[in-house]
Amino acid sequence: MGFTNSICWLILLIMIGFADNPALSDSSDIYLKDRHKMVDSQIIRRGVKDKHVLEAMKKVPRHKFVPANVTNYAYEDEPLPIGYGQTISQPYIVALMTELLELEQDSRVLEIGTGSGYQAAILAELVDSVCSIEIICELADRADSTLADLGYKVDVICGDGYRGWPEKAPFDAIIVTAAPDEIPQPLLDQLAEGGRLVIPVGTLRQELKLIRKENGKIKEMNVIPVRFVPMTGEIEK
Repeated sequence: MGFTNSICWLILLIMIGFADNPALSDSSDIYLKDRHKMVDSQIIRRGVKDKHVLEAMKKVPRHKFVPANVTNYAYEDEPLPIGYGQTISQPYIVALMTELLELEQDSRVLEIGTGSGYQAAILAELVDSVCSIEIICELADRADSTLADLGYKVDVICGDGYRGWPEKAPFDAIIVTAAPDEIPQPLLDQLAEGGRLVIPVGTLRQELKLIRKENGKIKEMNVIPVRFVPMTGEIEK
């Protein structure tokens, strides 16, 4: 065997060694398996069927949106703390709320409660226009940075979501990730005809609601009991 062939074999053996050693391989492969397992065991099993939502849940790196001390729990079947008394929602709830919106690529979406930015990333996988409001400016800045680093184009501002974003209205879909005692009227006003609003409502007992605007009238449906952090700001007055 010539010198050149020996070097080629040596390089090949080294590459095989790296591939076989999990500690030396790309950790994203591990997270990819975790995401697929999350979708199969937590989301599909509970009845979410929209293939576009499922693909988005498989694609978005949830571990990038949580603090380093809980990264290993990013794909578990539970909400996780993200600081400032806020949480990133359980994966199933993110998928369910997204499916309920029945999004098209050209849908204009408003999110109230940016939090970690994870829900906004899921939405950005599905539509071209996502606006998101976060009342805690530190979280808004962090989410905006994370989303930008990952290549997601989301308009994020720090503000009180109770009033929505009238300058950007109307919206085909509005999703709220904090629970008010009652549905804010400004959000209903900013919902386009035929639009959908998904929102948790209540204090001690919360219900996830689907609101539809049809022929100028509001139709309301209870979906499932949920537990979200309370909406803060003007809604508390």
